[in-house]
Amino acid sequence: MTRHAPPLGGFRRRSSGARRPLILAAVLTLAAAFLVSLSAATGLAAQRDGAAAVPLAADNCSAGYVGLTYDDGPTSGFTSTLLSTLQQNGVRATLFNIGQNAQNNPSLVSAEKNAGMWIGNHSWTHPHLTQMSQSQMLSELQRTQQAIQQTTGTAPTLFRPPYGETNSTLRAVEQQLGLTEVIWDVDSQDWNGASTAQIVQRAGQLQNGQVILMHDGYNTTIQAIPQIVANLKSRNLCPGMVSPSTGRAVAPDGSGGGGTTPPGGGGGGSCTAQISQGQQWSDRFNLSVTISGTSTWIATVTVHSPQKIIATWNGSPTWDASGNVMTMRPNGSGNTFGFTIQHNGNWTWPDVSCRVG
Repeated sequence: MTRHAPPLGGFRRRSSGARRPLILAAVLTLAAAFLVSLSAATGLAAQRDGAAAVPLAADNCSAGYVGLTYDDGPTSGFTSTLLSTLQQNGVRATLFNIGQNAQNNPSLVSAEKNAGMWIGNHSWTHPHLTQMSQSQMLSELQRTQQAIQQTTGTAPTLFRPPYGETNSTLRAVEQQLGLTEVIWDVDSQDWNGASTAQIVQRAGQLQNGQVILMHDGYNTTIQAIPQIVANLKSRNLCPGMVSPSTGRAVAPDGSGGGGTTPPGGGGGGSCTAQISQGQQWSDRFNLSVTISGTSTWIATVTVHSPQKIIATWNGSPTWDASGNVMTMRPNGSGNTFGFTIQHNGNWTWPDVSCRVG
């Protein structure tokens, strides 16, 4: 019987069955080490870029984007929970901070930024700005700009007037500071004692490009977040950013969303909507819209709350649940239609877009 010499080094060769557990263990160890290093690198990149710690899910946003906004923060005892709940649900929001609160809670402002939220100006003391002089208005907004910039390194580009009250003097101050005024399309009524279920129901009215008013400081509002997000997903809507150009909700990278051709529309320059001013009175004003590029058009007109359209002509209108979004179709009167807006203190022109019907 012939004996075989042991392999070099004096060790006997293991059978293939004996080697498999060792090879598998080595592969698993290397894979685990790779995942740990990759996770650490991703976390560092997120911290460096100020992005949310929880990655945003790749949702179906075919119906557009809406703006989740929270006023009156930052507040100790609420802001941290608000941020963690938003992150756990994979969404970002716009937080309109009161200047005094931002100055008194700089760590919370930093936490807002590090969580990937957008931070806006909500005045210094939350007063009735329209009852103030222009210099007082300027002080309220400017001090807030400085307080937020001191902590985040960036001055806000969005401003929400307290109580939604605005006038031409305030808008001139906003323009001076490079701020875009953001009202709201849907009021959650959380400030008025709305329950979590009622807040969720009101958020269910949101349509593409619209913005909802909520507040930092109510447990009912925080508890509503998972249901709001679930409802939006069921309707193929996604939380987005508020555009500094239009004040409407758009994709988080600034593309698409409200104020542009709606998803599924003709796009591609095949349809153009041109808006022009008509008569004006103390409480209302007229606008007309001319459509070019097609005779089978569908136009979308989104007014800025608390505005209301009180009359239309030369078209067939329909309305969404909020009453703020009008869809206009031709009625045989040509490609120019008009409407009257009761401004209720907000003179901003509506967002108008069109698509091929």
